[in-house]
Amino acid sequence: MSLALTQTELFQDFENFGHSINAPSTCFSPRNSEELLERFTEAERHGFKIAFRGAGCSYNDAALNGGGMLVNFENMKEILEWNPESGIITVQPGISLSELWQKVLPDGWWPPVVSGTMTTTLGGCLGMNIHGKNNFRLGTIGEHVLKFTALLPNGAELTCSPDLNSDLFYSMIGGLGMLGAFTSITLKMKRVYSGFLRVSQYPVHNLASHLEAIERDAPLHDYTVGWLDATAGGNSLGRGQIHVADYLPAGEDSDPATSMRVDRQTLPATMFGFFPKSIIHYIMTPFMNNIGARLVNSAKYVASLRTSSYLQSHAAFHFLLDYVPNWELAYGNQGLIQYQTFLPKASALDIWKEMLITSQKRGIPSFLGVTKRHRPDQFLLSHAVDGYSLAFDFKITRRNRSSLRTMLTEFDNITTNAGGRFYLAKNSETSSETALAYLGKPAIEKFIQLKNRTDPNFILESDLFQRIFGSFVK
Repeated sequence: MSLALTQTELFQDFENFGHSINAPSTCFSPRNSEELLERFTEAERHGFKIAFRGAGCSYNDAALNGGGMLVNFENMKEILEWNPESGIITVQPGISLSELWQKVLPDGWWPPVVSGTMTTTLGGCLGMNIHGKNNFRLGTIGEHVLKFTALLPNGAELTCSPDLNSDLFYSMIGGLGMLGAFTSITLKMKRVYSGFLRVSQYPVHNLASHLEAIERDAPLHDYTVGWLDATAGGNSLGRGQIHVADYLPAGEDSDPATSMRVDRQTLPATMFGFFPKSIIHYIMTPFMNNIGARLVNSAKYVASLRTSSYLQSHAAFHFLLDYVPNWELAYGNQGLIQYQTFLPKASALDIWKEMLITSQKRGIPSFLGVTKRHRPDQFLLSHAVDGYSLAFDFKITRRNRSSLRTMLTEFDNITTNAGGRFYLAKNSETSSETALAYLGKPAIEKFIQLKNRTDPNFILESDLFQRIFGSFVK
């Protein structure tokens, strides 16, 4: 049976995390580098394209490949080496953050940077160079990678580190899986002395105080993150709540061996001990409209007016997206777009004021806003700035899809004009012109040059790559 016929028989629809984009592809799960190289060879011979898919957590088309093949690494998820004395671990790319922290926490370690969900794979985290609530302090996940091995479509197998093949190290991390495949990853964990963090939360009453609080608290704590009510207007524009968290020092937890047990970290499947979380997204659905979101956000803000401090497990603090299974389904059958901008400190206040006011006036407010503090990094396709990020969740409907896209394109322009940047795991409308405006011509030219070197036949091409970089390929 020919490969072309096999592909035709196995085509299935894949979606992005927000359920707003889908594309038909075949899917293959290699067990080792040899099987992956065979697929590279077949792709070159038969003229089809390959893209990598981890857990499918991207909000856009980074893990979609319409008409081609998706390669996932569910069969390459072994822990190859773990040293509980040094905190250095080597794993295959298909391991999830859940499997990673469950391995290291009982020995007194925690992944230095994690996403908002523990289902992401480590290979996917490196491909997007994820950031967490501590980017201002520990940077992106790529800054904690000691080395990785990679299989390139040209057949080469390389080891890359900050000192060895450094151009590929700083380009494959954050390179969207378009230069080659990680086959092993070695990184340093963060030493912890308890399974708990000390968390404090307090309200902020408008956007100016919101950003002032993040700027003030970031140097003082291990983690800082803000919730922003994007439906509030007037003097309350940008109001919300700040959460800060700190590791417990050695000796403060009287029984760290118990608090660091996996079963003490696992998120409960019920609320109040009896209500199944698996049905909560059905209850959320009626509130996923402009009126409902404003009511819910107002109630949340009122509830946040009391300052409090408490101990919280690492998993509970970090993985908020895992609290309610399938929460994204509450947005309806058209899905959602998460739109995230990164702005320098000097321009963030004015630009986000404009975005909040504009989205409310046009009747397309974000139902959720999340703020963080950031610092720059050395990676080629970096989203980082010395400033802040704000992520919006917009519900898509048949009526607003076109106007939402128009509005977000306008937001792209005002962001780049203000020296802002974007994160390629999120926004789904980013154009090649926008990418050129914030990445700059030298960075894009270097990326394409590296791709010509590692993937001369351009076997690796996701839908995102075609959308953003296709016009730069000669």
